[in-house]
Amino acid sequence: MIRAERKNMIEFIEKVRGISRDQLAYMTDAEIEYIYELYYHYHEEIAE
Repeated sequence: MIRAERKNMIEFIEKVRGISRDQLAYMTDAEIEYIYELYYHYHEEIAE
């Protein structure tokens, strides 16, 4: 994962779930990606 992708994912997770940047900083790329995909798909379903 490139830095820009990780940054965008972290910003999305912060806004949607209210998880602090400090907590996210210690997570692996795989953990960030899992949380992002979980909540991104949840928001897509709501929007439809």
